[in-house]
Amino acid sequence: MTTTLATSNGLSERINSLTPSATLEMAAKARELRAAGKDIIGLSLGEPDFNTPDYIKDAAIQAINDDYNAYTPVDGYGELKDAIITKFKRDNNIAYDPSQIVVSTGAKQALYNVAQVVLNEGEEVILPCPYWVSYSDIVKLADGVPVEVATSIENDFKMTPEQLEAAITPKTRMLWYSSPCNPSGSIYSEEELRALADVLQKHPQIIVVSDEIYEHINYGVTKHASMAAFEDMYDRTVTVNGVAKAFAMTGWRIGYIGAPKFIARACNKLQGQVTSGANCIAQRAVITALVESPSRVQYMVDKFQERRQLILGLLNDIEGFRCNEPEGAFYVYPDISSYFGKTVNGVTINNASDFAMFILEHANVATVTGDAFGNGDCIRISYAASEDEIKEAIARIKKALS
Repeated sequence: MTTTLATSNGLSERINSLTPSATLEMAAKARELRAAGKDIIGLSLGEPDFNTPDYIKDAAIQAINDDYNAYTPVDGYGELKDAIITKFKRDNNIAYDPSQIVVSTGAKQALYNVAQVVLNEGEEVILPCPYWVSYSDIVKLADGVPVEVATSIENDFKMTPEQLEAAITPKTRMLWYSSPCNPSGSIYSEEELRALADVLQKHPQIIVVSDEIYEHINYGVTKHASMAAFEDMYDRTVTVNGVAKAFAMTGWRIGYIGAPKFIARACNKLQGQVTSGANCIAQRAVITALVESPSRVQYMVDKFQERRQLILGLLNDIEGFRCNEPEGAFYVYPDISSYFGKTVNGVTINNASDFAMFILEHANVATVTGDAFGNGDCIRISYAASEDEIKEAIARIKKALS
């Protein structure tokens, strides 16, 4: 009997078909170029350039001194789940009990868990474009089929009820979106979410994943709204959140869900066989982060808002850039399709990936191609950087394109 490897490199078809994270890949490329002596300005990663607030760090130090070091419950400390329940009620008017909460090693793991426990092979997940880079591959890893719904800068990169209805098939099982959106910064209003929910009333088999990780980075134009706050969507919506963005805690790796009990308990079951409980010290610190008022991190939001105005003004001064005004998060998502088919400084630009690579090589600025977000007309630029870095980066881009 002979054994034949499924693939030529000895790895599974699953991993061979997996697309590397474009944001992490560009960040790694930028680090590599810096190590080689290049002066690279990195505007590719979605990472606040602030330190974790002292009151949160103090809680972690206290946890260390209190000898928290043992394995944690798979779905999180009871006190942290209580803090999450308090946060959901205070900020989102959603009532959960502890059995509906699961704490994970980052919101990314939370999303992965949900896909794994809900999707069967061939079931479809609607993804309004642009979407966060990992959604599509997380769906594929669960044997699901991503169904992209195109949006454009003209409608602020938001899916309409008519588009949602048209995308639904007998195989549709889930709808995933982020609000505020990574990468566009667009926010679905309560009225817009209600209109989508009205469509979903005709399709009770569809579970919604509402990724609200940027909830508190909101510039006051559109009030944050949660799909699960609608009584008729509560039992079919998974609300995903975490502390990485608003609290400058990207490396602490704590995310969580509030969900229908059957989904939450299934995520707990899966996580128990994978990572088990999240880091003990980080969990203790997050209790403090969530119990305290979100106003304690407003200074970061205020600074991001100043940078948003700065970068929009600079980008709008570059011919060929079209920007919407992001209402949340810390990205701009300019449409640069006017450059497609053109040759700049001897380089022909055919798509957003070509454009992002041109900017990296000719301006020494790292951005992310819109192809990674399901929208090939744009690039994502993070303004989670100092004002001096933003000014220098955009000046370099403008010079390279002139």
